[in-house]
Amino acid sequence: MQIEVLKSKIHRVSVTEADLDYIGSVTIDEDLMDAVSFIENEKVDIFNYNNGERFTTYVIKGERGSGVICLNGPASMKVKVGHQVIIVSYAMMDFELAKKHQPKVVFPDSLTNKLR
Repeated sequence: MQIEVLKSKIHRVSVTEADLDYIGSVTIDEDLMDAVSFIENEKVDIFNYNNGERFTTYVIKGERGSGVICLNGPASMKVKVGHQVIIVSYAMMDFELAKKHQPKVVFPDSLTNKLR
C-alpha cells in the first residue's frame, strides 16, 4: 500500500513579493529550496498564517541568498507582502517506509527568511 506523507516544510516564512502579472507559481530562495529538498516545478501547498487561505501551486527557483518568497499570478491575490506562510510538499511512499520517514522542516528567521 502507498500513502502520501509530508516530505518537506518551510514553516512561517515571510512573503517578500506578490506579482499578479506573472504566469503563476511561488518563487523561493534557492537556499531554502535546498534546505528542504524542493525542486523546480515541484507541486506545493501554501497555507497563509495571517488569513487562513490555502492553495496549491508549484516552485520556481529564486536568487540564492535573497530570502525571496514571491507569490505569482492568481496566488498573489491570496497574500500580502509581509504575511507569514507555510510551504509544504508531500511524497508517495510504501506504508512501512512511511512509518520511519522524517520530513525535512526548516524554521527560517521571520524577518529575513534566512536559515538560522
